[in-house]
Amino acid sequence: MIGGKKIWYFPDGYLPEKNNKGSMEAHEALMLLNTSNIPIEVKLDIYYSDKEADKDIKINVGAERIIALRLDKPSDIGGIKIPPLTQYAIRVRADRPIVAQFGRLDTTQDNMAYYGCMGYCEND
Repeated sequence: MIGGKKIWYFPDGYLPEKNNKGSMEAHEALMLLNTSNIPIEVKLDIYYSDKEADKDIKINVGAERIIALRLDKPSDIGGIKIPPLTQYAIRVRADRPIVAQFGRLDTTQDNMAYYGCMGYCEND
């Protein structure tokens, strides 16, 4: 059985500021899980509150693999740079069903905070 959906939405992107406290680095990540036995092509669309969207960012997820995209690393997301403290949202479009999850590690406070969330997905 193949798990997942073809379209996912994550509306609460907001990269935390980097600081030099501790060994953990503040970031947000998008995890994509392909449980099928063939590679999946994914396109990311990043929407902002104050500028045009970056669309059709191609990501490939190998057969029966997971990929974690660091959203603070342009090399992971087609060269796109999302500035810290910028409100953004992500749409994930895949050519086959995939499972997507979003996570944030916030180290801007003494008590480090991490959360992960499943996005809203649409039926195909």
